Amino acid sequence: MAEDKPNLTQSDLDRLMSDDPGLAQDWGDPGPTSMPAGEAGLGDSPFGPPPPTVEGAARPLDFILDIPLEISVELGRTRMIINDLLQLGQGSVIELSKLAGEPLEIFVNGKLVARGEVVVVNDKFGVRVTDIVSPMERVKSLN
Repeated sequence: MAEDKPNLTQSDLDRLMSDDPGLAQDWGDPGPTSMPAGEAGLGDSPFGPPPPTVEGAARPLDFILDIPLEISVELGRTRMIINDLLQLGQGSVIELSKLAGEPLEIFVNGKLVARGEVVVVNDKFGVRVTDIVSPMERVKSLN
């Protein structure tokens, strides 16, 4: 399965690590004289406006769109002692912390990002996203 994942090339890494002033231009950095400190609006990006795109031209750092992420869905959790774990056999039932009907938690690289509900699509399980976790909730979950 590891062979399906795209990798960054050495030239991509070299370009990211370089002090190339052209890289700042690719990101749309207007330079130090564009806006005095403290004048940026709440919704303004600290990195300047996005670069203009020409139809058919690749956007800067488009290769990050191909970076694989691990997405997992948690049905529930429980804790048990080793003795109880060793007693499990075929047909054993493990009681989980979630109640029936509660939303499932959707994690990306181990971080909670959304909640959803189970759906069946073409005889496979799926998850319908019902709620995106707010940035404030994400910060609270780090504790």
